Amino acid sequence: MKIKKGDRVRVLTGKDRGKEGEVMRAIPEKLKVVVGGVNVAKKHQRATRATTQGGIVDVDMPIPVANVAIVCSSCGKPARVGYRFDDKGEKLRTCKRCGGDL
Repeated sequence: MKIKKGDRVRVLTGKDRGKEGEVMRAIPEKLKVVVGGVNVAKKHQRATRATTQGGIVDVDMPIPVANVAIVCSSCGKPARVGYRFDDKGEKLRTCKRCGGDL
């Protein structure tokens, strides 16, 4: 999976198409990601203790990683991810559109 926690992504399909957000959590076993402010569902929360209040809360649900594209920091558009090695031999992610580092 080429998308990691903390990446800025844009949703390509579904009810939230066009929205951008940060990846809060990546779930590689299921090939899904949780993006902040995208695919929000209402959950009925029970008050568990005296301090925890019950009610209806908004929860960000996972969406398939195939439905999001990483937004390049240099060109500012959704792009595919490529890889290259730098001088020290470290693997870097690059933008397939402009060639810049992600």
